[in-house]
Amino acid sequence: MTTNDREDISMNASPDWWTDFFSGLVVDFWRVALPPEVTAAETNFLWTALALAPGSRVLDAPCGHGRHAVELAARGCRVTGVDISPGLLAAAEEAAAARAVTVAWHRMDMRELPWRAEFDAAFCAGGSFGFFDRAGDSRFLAALGRALRPGASFVLDASKVAESLLPAFRERYEADTGGVHFEAENRYDFERGRIENRYTITQGDRTETKLASHRIDTVVQVLEMLRSAGLEPVSLFGSTDGSPYRLGAPQ
Repeated sequence: MTTNDREDISMNASPDWWTDFFSGLVVDFWRVALPPEVTAAETNFLWTALALAPGSRVLDAPCGHGRHAVELAARGCRVTGVDISPGLLAAAEEAAAARAVTVAWHRMDMRELPWRAEFDAAFCAGGSFGFFDRAGDSRFLAALGRALRPGASFVLDASKVAESLLPAFRERYEADTGGVHFEAENRYDFERGRIENRYTITQGDRTETKLASHRIDTVVQVLEMLRSAGLEPVSLFGSTDGSPYRLGAPQ
């Protein structure tokens, strides 16, 4: 590793980068990043995998701008959404109002879920598992486990496990969607086991650049964390079509 490499890697996101990352153009980008058919496919998967029905009490943590929570509420679920970002929660409230559905939105740290045996099901989507260090994600899983009723189900999107992310790792990519231009620069920090990201988002004459970071676990490490939190893994899927997980699967 050269000195220049070390200087580049030292420009890492702060340990709590996620506290203010999801604001401004990041919110605007996420609102248009995925087409409705992707949300529909993911919601169908959650409906089946969590054995949901109208009236089911469901926890979405973190809920982001509410695309899954709103869809499940439209199907009759009683949904609670948790996120730390005021910008994302404002977007979620707007989305719920547009669909004329009710979701209980809460601004809080997902590691501090206060509920005890209240939910029939829960999910953590959007690749947010790994924002914290391993101790932080273990706290989240423990809090989530306490919030579930006995026999409840939980879906964890761990799409940034090593077996999924590293085979398709790209140092740079960009995309245009909904009038927003998105550029990503990615570096894998071998010494820390984290992906460091620099995102540049442009909309019209506005441009914002933000840093992010994500811990990379193997599948077996994620399973061990689940079991340590009292959550027994049942199935590993590689896609919202319900296919089994395989090396290199995107989810």
